[in-house]
Amino acid sequence: MNYIIVQAGGKGTRLGYLTENKPKALVPVENLPMLFHLFRKYPDKRFVIIADYKKEVLREYLACFAKVRYQVVDAQGTGTCSGLSQAAALIPPGEPFMLVWSDLILPQELSLPEEYTDGPARHMYVGVSGTFPCRWSYENGAFTESPSSEHGVAGFFLFPDKSCVEDVPDSGELVRWMQQKRMRFEEISLAGTKEFGLLSEYEKLDREKCRPFNAITVEGDILTKRAVDDQGKRLAAREAAWYGHASKLHISAIPEIYGTDPLRMEFIRGKNIYECDLEHSRKRQILEKLVEALKALHGYEKVPVDTFSMKEAYFTKTMSRISVLQDLVPFARDRYIYVNGRRCRNVFYCKRELEERLEKLRCESFSFIHGDCTFSNLMLREDGSPVLIDPRGYFGSTELYGDERYDWAKLYYSIGGNYDRFNIKDFRLSIGESGAELSIASNHWEDMEPDFFELTGADPYEIKLLHAVIWLSLTTYAWQDYDSVCGAFYNGLYYLEEVL
Repeated sequence: MNYIIVQAGGKGTRLGYLTENKPKALVPVENLPMLFHLFRKYPDKRFVIIADYKKEVLREYLACFAKVRYQVVDAQGTGTCSGLSQAAALIPPGEPFMLVWSDLILPQELSLPEEYTDGPARHMYVGVSGTFPCRWSYENGAFTESPSSEHGVAGFFLFPDKSCVEDVPDSGELVRWMQQKRMRFEEISLAGTKEFGLLSEYEKLDREKCRPFNAITVEGDILTKRAVDDQGKRLAAREAAWYGHASKLHISAIPEIYGTDPLRMEFIRGKNIYECDLEHSRKRQILEKLVEALKALHGYEKVPVDTFSMKEAYFTKTMSRISVLQDLVPFARDRYIYVNGRRCRNVFYCKRELEERLEKLRCESFSFIHGDCTFSNLMLREDGSPVLIDPRGYFGSTELYGDERYDWAKLYYSIGGNYDRFNIKDFRLSIGESGAELSIASNHWEDMEPDFFELTGADPYEIKLLHAVIWLSLTTYAWQDYDSVCGAFYNGLYYLEEVL
C-alpha cells in the first residue's frame, strides 16, 4: 500500500478557538500538527489530502513544511463523503489505499494487515476504536448508529482498490452510505489511538515544553533527552559540546551530566521560573542570582569577535526564516499590518533599515554564552539557586561563544515578552479582515523590567531591538503550530515598531 487519503475537510467546530485560524488537521498534538503524525508514521507514502475549511491555510502550510509527497483536493459537497471521489481519482487503478480522518493519532505499534504490506490486498478493513467512544459501531459484519467504545467506527479504512468507492456521493455521511451499501469489512483494532475531535479532550493534554525534534524521559533522578530527527541530532551534538565545555570550566549553575549519547543529566527537582508565583522582593533576589550566574558565565573566557556570525545570528537567519512565510501569514505582503491596533511597518519593506540598525551594534569580544536563557531554560532548585539547562551551543556560525547581549535579550524575552507562556500556547490569536489581535498570558515579571536593566547594565534600546528580532526569528522555529508562526511574526512587528 502506497497511498493514503486523509479526510481533513471538516470545520472542527468542536475544537473551539483552536480552529479559529486554521483547519483541525493543523491543530498541534504532542508538538506536531495532527496531520504530520501521519506523515511521520508513513514518511514514504503518497498522501491525498481532502481540504475544505481554511483550505488556503492548509495548502500554504504544507507548501512550507511538509516533507512528504502529497496532493490536496478541494472538497466538493459536504460531510465525510465530500472530496472522496476526487481524491480516489488520483489513485491509480488496482492500488490499495488507506482512508483516515485527520483527527486520529495512530499508535506507533499499529501494523497493517500483511496483505496491505506484501500484497495482494483483497479485503476491506475498518478500524474499530477499542479504547475511545465513537458514534457509529461495527459489529457482526454490520454498521449501526449506536455509540460504542469497544466496537466504535473510528474513521480508518483500508480498501484494496478505488473501485470500492467509485459511486460514493459528493455529500453525506460516509459510514451511513457504507451501511446502506451493506459493505462488509474485516476488523482491525485501533486500541491506543488518540482522537482529538473535542476541545475538552485536547485540553487534557499536558502542555509540551520540548520541540518536536526531542523526546524526554525521566527515570528517578536522571533525565534523558533523545533526538527524534536530523535537526534534533544536530542540536543534541551542540548541547553536549556546551555542557562538556561548561564542565571543564567548572561552571556550577548547570545540572550534573552523566552521558552525552543520548544526553543523560541530573533531573532538577524544582520549577521553571515562570511557573512560580512570587512577590516582587523574591523575584528581585532570583533575578540577582540569574544575572550573577550569567555574568560569571560571560566572564570565563573571551574570544575575538566574528562579525559574520553577528550578521548571521541577528539579520541573515531572521530574514531567511521569515522569507518563506509571505504566502502563509495573513497580511505578510502588505506594507503595514495592524497588530493589537498598532500600525506596524512590515519588516519586508523596512529590512534595510533593520539591517543598518543591527550593523551598528558593536561588540568588543565574544563571550561564552548560554544562547537561550529564557525562563523555560532556567530552573530553580528547591533552595532557590538557578540552573541553566537547554543551552543553544552556538551563535551564528560560531560554536559556544557569541555576543553576550543575546543572552540578555533572551532573558528579557521572558521578562518583558512573556515568551514562555507563548511557548506553551497560553495565548489567543484572532486574525480579522483588517489585522490581528494577540493576547499572551503573563509570566508576571513585567514589573521587573527596571530591575533587569539596572542589574545587567544592558542598553534598553539594543535589548529591545534584539527582542523584536528574536520574536521574528521564532516564526519557523515554532513551525509546528500555525498560530505560533503567525503570532511570533505579528509580535515581532509590534515590538520592532517601538524601536525603529
